[in-house]
Amino acid sequence: MKIFQVINVRWFNATAWYAITLSRLLADAGHDVHVLTQAGTAPDKIARDMGLKTVSVDLNTTNPIRFAGAVKHVIQLLRTHRPDVVNCHRGEGFFLWGLLKLLGFPFKLVRTRGDQRPPRHDFLNRWLHTSVADSVVVTNRRMADYFRHKMRTPGKGVWLIHGGVDVQKFQFDPKGRDRIRAEFGFDTQHTVVGLLGRFDRVKGHKETIAAIARLREQGHDSIRLFLLGFDTAMTRAQIQEHIDEYGVNDITSISGKRADIEACISALDIGVVASLWSEAIARSALEIMAAERPLVSTDVGVMPDLVCPDMLVKPGDSDALAQTINTLIEQPTKREEVLNAQKKTMSQLTLEEFLKRTLNLYQSLLDRD
Repeated sequence: MKIFQVINVRWFNATAWYAITLSRLLADAGHDVHVLTQAGTAPDKIARDMGLKTVSVDLNTTNPIRFAGAVKHVIQLLRTHRPDVVNCHRGEGFFLWGLLKLLGFPFKLVRTRGDQRPPRHDFLNRWLHTSVADSVVVTNRRMADYFRHKMRTPGKGVWLIHGGVDVQKFQFDPKGRDRIRAEFGFDTQHTVVGLLGRFDRVKGHKETIAAIARLREQGHDSIRLFLLGFDTAMTRAQIQEHIDEYGVNDITSISGKRADIEACISALDIGVVASLWSEAIARSALEIMAAERPLVSTDVGVMPDLVCPDMLVKPGDSDALAQTINTLIEQPTKREEVLNAQKKTMSQLTLEEFLKRTLNLYQSLLDRD
């Protein structure tokens, strides 16, 4: 197939990761993939570094002259490459692709919603998603329900395709575990609880720190906190303020940016996703689960699709988070139950399954002709 993946995303967030990972899988499978990006952005650089064919098109501009230039550029690309499928991973520019489809360009139009914010359910948006787009891809059940009920998109037009994870890369690494635990001073008696995620308020670092402080107060002297992340929207200094506030400086370590993140995940005994909102795709959760670490999470976004129901807590509830972590510490049978459930879930969330389900969608659209 000839495929355009439209990734006009400014930051390398979950939406960009999903789109670029899919683009690489499609290209590796022999399809002719062009990745349309915003020039000078992290997704543009990462896609090029992967060897993908990239084209910079400024679909996000609000300048009329620049937008006219972008339209001309898109039309040239369509005439030159004649894609079978155009997959838009961002709302900006989606109307343009819909308009060009209506004007007779013979591609199938897919809108992938990797964002937890639902679109407005006004007439124009319903028309675009239901009558113009050939299919809408969502990454979690909550968004699927929104499209079916609020957007009135027919069930056959909504495809739930979770992201996938490289289970060969993110698997439990016993040697890496020992090395990382020695590096950060964790011994065999310590229970290491870890949060994997960029330093950002949305990720719930403060709530996780508060939960660990509560567990220590309850007598868990061997508990340790490992924050796997680095500066983004928040700095390490801001995270340190929370650590100092809750008095857990002596039992907390921060990884910083690491090339061996798989080994760092393996060093954990319990993984945490404490996000306050978002998590439409949950890359970190997939990586923790692939490494066979039991996961406790808030019930935001896609997390109820992935995590055992009794391992879910409400966002912002540090007491419930502490209590659920405590269950895994004190009940080995519950830990095994959680790990077994996670293995079943992860068997459906490999990169191979990600590619297979996407190709099934694309082929079904082409077979309609």
